[in-house]
Amino acid sequence: MTVDRDLVLELESLSAIALSEEERAAAQADLQGMIDRFDKLDELDTEGVEPLTYVFPLANVMREDAVAESIGIEALLANAKRVKDGAFAVPRAVE
Repeated sequence: MTVDRDLVLELESLSAIALSEEERAAAQADLQGMIDRFDKLDELDTEGVEPLTYVFPLANVMREDAVAESIGIEALLANAKRVKDGAFAVPRAVE
C-alpha cells in the first residue's frame, strides 16, 4: 500500500484537523513507514500457526447468582428528591 497526498488529505478531513504542507509531508512519510513495517510481517511464514484471540486466558468473572436480602423501599427512597406512589418521581422525558 502506498500512502499518497490524497490519503493524507482524506485523513486530515476525517480527523477534522488542518495541517501545513510540511506537516502533511511528515505525516505522509510517517504513515508510509508504518505501512512498510506492517508489510514486512507479510513475509513471515505463518503456516500452521493458530490465530491468537487473547494474550491472557479469560475466565468468567461473574459472581454466583444468589438470592439476597435487599434494602427496604423506605431506605431506597429516603434520598429521593420526589416520590410518587412508592416510586421515584422524575420529569417526563417523552411527550
